[in-house]
Amino acid sequence: MLAALAACNRGEDTPPVDPAIAEAEAFMAENARADGIQTTPSGIQYKVLKSGPTGGESPDSNDLVSVHYEGTLTDGTVFDSSYQRGIPAVFTLNEVVPGWTEIVQRMKVGDEWLVYIPPELGYGARSSGQIPPNSVLVFRMELLAMDRVPGEAPPRSAAMG
Repeated sequence: MLAALAACNRGEDTPPVDPAIAEAEAFMAENARADGIQTTPSGIQYKVLKSGPTGGESPDSNDLVSVHYEGTLTDGTVFDSSYQRGIPAVFTLNEVVPGWTEIVQRMKVGDEWLVYIPPELGYGARSSGQIPPNSVLVFRMELLAMDRVPGEAPPRSAAMG
């Protein structure tokens, strides 16, 4: 009887796991084993589709970048695409989600990568448009150009993440 009572009480001290978090973790664990996938120390995964010229420049968080991209959920649902709009996005890296800030600084002008951003480096527990809370964000992105901006990066804007 005591064992049965103890079993009923098990787990009350731990909050239930959000199914979306468990799904994201499972996706990232499986994806990490896919051919050509590299993982950063923060957990972002990427695959190089095309490399820019050897010795190309990488932006820092203060630089203005031009990027063509398509963002999807893991099920392939497109939530944003500069390709569909027919014009690349131009911004500084302090205006986007932390995963973008990190990964674009690793890219060189001319690179095209497939990038998988875990929820904690995307929108986390909040939703954004068609993006549900705790979603893995998948981007095909091309770093087209960058312009150096002197000085330190301004504070992160809430406008894009």
